[in-house]
Amino acid sequence: MKNIAVIFAGGTGRRMKTVSKPKQFLELNNKPVIIYTIELFENHPEIDGIVVVCLKDWMPYLKKQLNKFEITKVGQIVPGGETGQESIYNGLIAARDHYGEECNVLIHDGVRPLITEKTITDNIMAVNEFGNSITCVPTTETFVVNQPDGTLNIPPRKDSLIARAPQTFRLPDILAAHEEARRIGKNDFIDSCTMMSHFGYTIHTILGPMENIKITTPTDFFIFRAMVEVHENQQIFGY
Repeated sequence: MKNIAVIFAGGTGRRMKTVSKPKQFLELNNKPVIIYTIELFENHPEIDGIVVVCLKDWMPYLKKQLNKFEITKVGQIVPGGETGQESIYNGLIAARDHYGEECNVLIHDGVRPLITEKTITDNIMAVNEFGNSITCVPTTETFVVNQPDGTLNIPPRKDSLIARAPQTFRLPDILAAHEEARRIGKNDFIDSCTMMSHFGYTIHTILGPMENIKITTPTDFFIFRAMVEVHENQQIFGY
């Protein structure tokens, strides 16, 4: 069974408030965020290929960066859609057309560059055993959920997780869910695990690193920069 990363880099980054570049193309140490993310899958021995969903106008720039950083596993770059859900669908179709339907797909955000090799490995092991795998982190604060009647539901913290990415599925399963969503005209699923749960799939979770943040705001970028410096120091000084 092939393992294909489908990396979503189609957002414009309004909350980042950048003017010249979308957030996935912001650079740290002369390397774009999206390249940091792609390299995680490029360097993993069990990843067989990569599909990137990109803003159409930035596809030529991305191709240049892939060449510059000697990325070889990207088999397809496809334009995004009108919504995040449609963009992921475009990536899944490209994965099927390029690699065949008998694949596991690891759906990941282009602006989540702080996962680990172990996170990818754990996702692959879990999808092979259970059929899907959602990367989560434990909650460190209390959730308060508004109910329709105006009351509050406060689930126990020990039972709560925060879903992040990668979110990993067997390609035929996630494609079938997307096709059904398109058939009924539902295009507002916030992420893939929400869609799969809606259509009756039992969701399996694995725990990933707490630093697996999505770079959405300037503060997130500062955290990313600090974590890169920590990793570099670990390599140089051994701590």
